[in-house]
Amino acid sequence: MPKALLDFMGFAFFFWSNEEKRMHIHVCKGTPRPNATKFWITPDEISLAYNDGSISEQDLNKIEKYIYANRETIITRWVKYFGM
Repeated sequence: MPKALLDFMGFAFFFWSNEEKRMHIHVCKGTPRPNATKFWITPDEISLAYNDGSISEQDLNKIEKYIYANRETIITRWVKYFGM
């Protein structure tokens, strides 16, 4: 599972290999896992797919802004890693 972005506020941002084709990013503290909080990524929008319950609403808002500010990097890394 490759890192998608640099850590932010102690959270890791990563792709989970071969999970599904729709572009998304996982977020968690500690060991990355497939059921970590997930955000859908499109060129125009970032949306929360689900939260595993460990991230507060306040932190989710900050994380979403961080992802949005770095969405082009995420998209580029997704395409490079998955070839899509």
